[in-house]
Amino acid sequence: MKVTSILKTKGSQVATVTPEARIATIVDELTAKSIGAVVVSEDGVTLLGLVSERDIVKSLGIYGARTLELRASDIMERRPVTCQPDDTITRVMAEMTRQRVRHLPVVESGRLHGIVSIGDIVKHRLDELETEANILREGFLARH
Repeated sequence: MKVTSILKTKGSQVATVTPEARIATIVDELTAKSIGAVVVSEDGVTLLGLVSERDIVKSLGIYGARTLELRASDIMERRPVTCQPDDTITRVMAEMTRQRVRHLPVVESGRLHGIVSIGDIVKHRLDELETEANILREGFLARH
């Protein structure tokens, strides 16, 4: 299975903010949308960075409450780990584990195509396992 199969299910909608967006605004958006990261982009297509919950917590540890007044460009990960639509789910899981990240923007030819989270990966894998179990169960019942 490939990343495209996840994007077909969840869609390619990505929460984006500009580099000037205040962290307080980003926190509101993460909370309102129940998401863990936003892509930083001027045009919604070009990836400039990523701000995750982890980045915000790290900044709180350094700057305290002043973090909420900072801008996305102040704390964003400028070179986030990314994946491509044709990457396998196995490769993406391995990369997330190796890099210790929970969100991967999906980028192809310099254009943002979506974002996948560890939750998306786990859900997709559980759906696969359920389908496999049903196929095995039906095969067993047909033989007996």
